[in-house]
Amino acid sequence: MRLEKLLAARGDDVVGLIRSPGHADELRAAGAEPVECDLESASVEEVAGHLDGADAVVFAAGAGPGSGAERKDTVDRAGAVLLADAAERAGVRRYVLVSSLGADPRHSGDQVFDVYLRAKGEAEEYVRGRSGLDWTILRPGQLIDDAGTGLVRLEASTGRGPVPRDDVAAVLAELVDSSATTGLTLELVGGSVPVSVAVKAVAGN
Repeated sequence: MRLEKLLAARGDDVVGLIRSPGHADELRAAGAEPVECDLESASVEEVAGHLDGADAVVFAAGAGPGSGAERKDTVDRAGAVLLADAAERAGVRRYVLVSSLGADPRHSGDQVFDVYLRAKGEAEEYVRGRSGLDWTILRPGQLIDDAGTGLVRLEASTGRGPVPRDDVAAVLAELVDSSATTGLTLELVGGSVPVSVAVKAVAGN
């Protein structure tokens, strides 16, 4: 929602895939066009149809807190894989995957959060192997609801730390247009560098 507001405010045409039609009004209020599509049951062809004509795709879906291990796999892993396949099918090269600090397909442990980190890591691994995508992976730290500061630390490795959701959205809005970050996996926490400067720095601009 935060990303949609930022993109719409700068004049982009934004489409948001939603599972529940009850969220449609929220998306419209944010300036986005809601499209009902359940990534846990949709086909590649169906999702690709929704992506036709897009310039970029951002995977920011998540099973959410309180969900069990099974949905960490069906949403956080399989949903990202499906959207990547659909982007390729639709000819949309730019793909930004929102992952998580600590994501690792070989992460050990049997707790739900361990399953989540493995699911995110497996999604990353899959996306890295897609030659038809100009991908960037963003790994935010602990997401917090504090107001964004516009100041971040965005690097290949940051160490753990919190980051406001507002600032994650601001970084995503920059990454969507930054083809120079293609092929990079970036970690994000709160910091002292303005968002646009941080993105340009990792892009080598």
